[in-house]
Amino acid sequence: MTMTMTPITDRFREDDLPSRSLPAASDDGGVEIQDLWRILWHRRMWVVVTVVLFAGLAVLYSLVTPPLYSATAQLLVDPRDRQIVNNALNPSMIASDGGITQVESQVSVLQSSGVLLRAIQETRLTEDEEFNGTSLIGEMTSLVAGMLGRQESVPNLTSVEVKTLANLRRRLAVKRADKVFVIEVTTTAKSPDKAARIANAITAAYLADQGEARSRAAREASEALTARLEDQRRAVEAAENAVETYRSENNLVMASGQLVSERQLADVNEQLSAAQNRVATLKAQIDQIEQQAAAGTASGATSEAMQSAVVAKLREQESTLAQREADLSSRLGPRHPSLIAVRTQLEQVRRSVTGELERVALSARADYDRAVANEQQLAAKLESLKQQSLAVDQTSVRLRELQRDLDAVKSVYSAFLVRAQEAREQANVNSTNVRVIGEALPPNQKSWPRLSLLLVGAIGAGVGIGAGLAFLREFGSPSLLSIGQAEAIAQAPVLGVLPKVRSERARRSASADNAAGLVLARIGDRASGAPSTDTLRTILLTSGRRDEPQRHQVAAQIASASSVRGDRVLLIDANAAGGRHGSQPGLLDILRGESGVMDAIRINGGAGFAVMPLGRASGPIMDRIARVQARRILTEAGVHFDLVLVDGGAASDNIALAPLADALDDILVVAELGTSAQRDVKGAVRTISLIGRSVTGVVLIGSGDTH
Repeated sequence: MTMTMTPITDRFREDDLPSRSLPAASDDGGVEIQDLWRILWHRRMWVVVTVVLFAGLAVLYSLVTPPLYSATAQLLVDPRDRQIVNNALNPSMIASDGGITQVESQVSVLQSSGVLLRAIQETRLTEDEEFNGTSLIGEMTSLVAGMLGRQESVPNLTSVEVKTLANLRRRLAVKRADKVFVIEVTTTAKSPDKAARIANAITAAYLADQGEARSRAAREASEALTARLEDQRRAVEAAENAVETYRSENNLVMASGQLVSERQLADVNEQLSAAQNRVATLKAQIDQIEQQAAAGTASGATSEAMQSAVVAKLREQESTLAQREADLSSRLGPRHPSLIAVRTQLEQVRRSVTGELERVALSARADYDRAVANEQQLAAKLESLKQQSLAVDQTSVRLRELQRDLDAVKSVYSAFLVRAQEAREQANVNSTNVRVIGEALPPNQKSWPRLSLLLVGAIGAGVGIGAGLAFLREFGSPSLLSIGQAEAIAQAPVLGVLPKVRSERARRSASADNAAGLVLARIGDRASGAPSTDTLRTILLTSGRRDEPQRHQVAAQIASASSVRGDRVLLIDANAAGGRHGSQPGLLDILRGESGVMDAIRINGGAGFAVMPLGRASGPIMDRIARVQARRILTEAGVHFDLVLVDGGAASDNIALAPLADALDDILVVAELGTSAQRDVKGAVRTISLIGRSVTGVVLIGSGDTH
């Protein structure tokens, strides 16, 4: 049968495949975390180009963008207002959050239209092209804001004022510093002086607005209180008239704010208590006098007797006469006239004392009787007043209710008077506890564009977007990233990972020979289902379409390693799709039966192994003859060589593989980690399966270079 130049994959259908199942798509589609770096390294040009592009755009933007300058003013807002007037219009109590909410509210006030319009009027920004929207950039900004629906609509303002207000808002940043009550007002403009002037104008406008707001609130409160004063005064008059009318109708006379009946009752009760005390005292004195009289003594030891001047004088005379009597008795006889005269005088004095004491007793009894009579009279009067008070109490219940209403109305009226006066006074005093602690100064350096910041952002964005593009590109055309993926795709083990070499010297290095020798050792350890001679080992190397350099490297390294070990090696070029046809006989000539095996072999002394070129493409190859000639090549090669390596090219494109595949011992697929496309490896494995053979193993080229 004559073989045409049609690719070998077109000669078979899916139904002609062997019973052994091929790897499913999901077997090799997974990407592990450690493979992400391989993807980025393989697609690094996407990242590098994106970063360079973004960095160039950042530099270009910084060169063409006009510089902007930012100035900052600082305000200290104390949540506790200055209590110049003690009232509750502006309470000094700090909220539970420490006043943070109040200060944050002032941040919003600073950005309000009222404050900004006042600052615009002060700085005449409506005449500035940078803010009034008449410049090209301002027009474009206003147009974009209008398209986005962000154009501010303020009544009673001209279009220029609206544009100026919107542009000022975009150039304004107000924030509270962390953990303090300091508000920073930052404005941006093309001129340093203009930026500082606008920031200071905004702080001044805020202070003026706060003062006016406090004054206006105080005036409104005063007017509201004053408007209610007349009503409160009429209410007080009505309450007073009600009290007086009720008193007049019920004959309730007041004295010093108290009913006369109640006052009399209290006075009589007090007098009765005093009379009762007087009666008790006098009764005690009479009892004492009576006890002394009953005992037959008249010593005059009572308090009344002791307080009597007559008794005291008589006692003094009695004492003097008693002393004289004693003196005369000691010197004179009992019948002496002088002694008798003294005794007579002493007896008269004693009778006078007794008479005086009796008079005192009678006086005390008279006082006691009068006190008892007075007590009885006061008790009767008190009882009468009690009866009157019971009748008055029933009537005064309503009076007390009316009095309480009068007191309440008077209290409210007095409070309104005081609060109205305080509010009027506070309208003239600014109690806002806000002060400027740092005026805005013209900045020395521009705030935008900042090339360093732009470059950092551009590099970050470039890395992120470039990595995303790299991952998308990898998703569209996945590469071979790991040994596990290679084994899953080929359904065969990875026999070794050879370093990537770029020179003949590196290919002949000891490390390259050791790696290739390890691959040979692993090939020898695996049993092959293909026929082989006793001493000859035959290996077919194939790959995807874009892995030709890697396949050549593996073939050269295995051949070199085997030669170093002392083996005789023959390297056959079977890549018919490579286009390396020559004028000398080679593999194709042998397969057509036009040349002998030994005539097509060339000795490569420098490499240490023999080479069989592809040969001439002068005619068709008969399938039956080609298979016989393939076995003849291996039979004759077994006499002179220990290892035959066949460079089979890309399996899906090479029609010369079919005659050789049946006769070779092992079939190896070559790929490079991180570079080879998964679909190329799949295509090579599928083509080998269509030929009727299975892949013995996979040889990978690592990502590291060896020079």
